[in-house]
Amino acid sequence: MRSVQLAIYADALAGEAASMAARAERARSRLSQVAIEKRARAEVGEGAIERLEAFGLLGMIDEPAARAELRELESTLEALEQLQAWVEAELALTSAA
Repeated sequence: MRSVQLAIYADALAGEAASMAARAERARSRLSQVAIEKRARAEVGEGAIERLEAFGLLGMIDEPAARAELRELESTLEALEQLQAWVEAELALTSAA
């Protein structure tokens, strides 16, 4: 395999990893928002909560779905990192030859 092909593939994998890491961070952010909303519900008046829900400003995040998405993203990112390590090792071997 040519080192140029491996380098291009390594770059593509790095882009995918960055994209996936950003998606995981957004999922973590949604879960943080859920936690904040739970605390707010206990301290903000029920009327305000109802109004905010009616306008879609509160309670729009499906927590179980966000947790499942985060688990899936983290698992896939881990597998992708393993593939990246293999490609980088192959690239090092072809570059040394």
